[in-house]
Amino acid sequence: MNDTNSLNSNINKIIILNLYFGDFNMNIENEQIVMPGDKLGIVEQYLPGEGTYDDNGDIKSSVLGNVKINQKNKVISVESDAKPALLKVGDVVYGQITDIKPQRANVNIECIKDNARPLALPYMGAIHISQAKKDYLEKLSDAFRIGDIVQAKVVKITGDNVDLGTVDSDCGVLKAMCTRCRDYMHTTKKENELECNTCNKKERRKVSKNYIND
Repeated sequence: MNDTNSLNSNINKIIILNLYFGDFNMNIENEQIVMPGDKLGIVEQYLPGEGTYDDNGDIKSSVLGNVKINQKNKVISVESDAKPALLKVGDVVYGQITDIKPQRANVNIECIKDNARPLALPYMGAIHISQAKKDYLEKLSDAFRIGDIVQAKVVKITGDNVDLGTVDSDCGVLKAMCTRCRDYMHTTKKENELECNTCNKKERRKVSKNYIND
């Protein structure tokens, strides 16, 4: 018997068992989120697909992800949420300022906001002085300093080089340290101004409305 006939034979057995015993799907539903080791069914019910394994007749998930049930072929699989994420224009990202130049601030992009998947590429971003804020900005050091944690929006992608913008009110610096004593800074009543928690030094930044004062 070739592989195709063997597969068809197994599928037919599963269909017959389901008709005889009823739909005993153990309350596992399509698109349900499961953890590694979670029991999905039994081999008399389904064929184990991608992201699953046969544990002495029990079909279990080998990854964190969403259950996919192919009722036609009686195959159950789990699609992992850990697939690498590709950046696209409009994405909001978190990153850290690594260098300040006269016209551009370089950003090491860490992750996409509200997306736990790792990035597919080691993206490097840059914020042009014209994309830092709505108003005129004389120098980038009045908006960012090396080490600042920022939230920014993707405005253009060329290969693994990404142009970022922080014009929106929720974009900008989320956390900063004092350039004098390296303690963390907090917002003041003045727009786009931070003050050191220790030495009280005040510095300019393009501050996000979501700045973390804790």
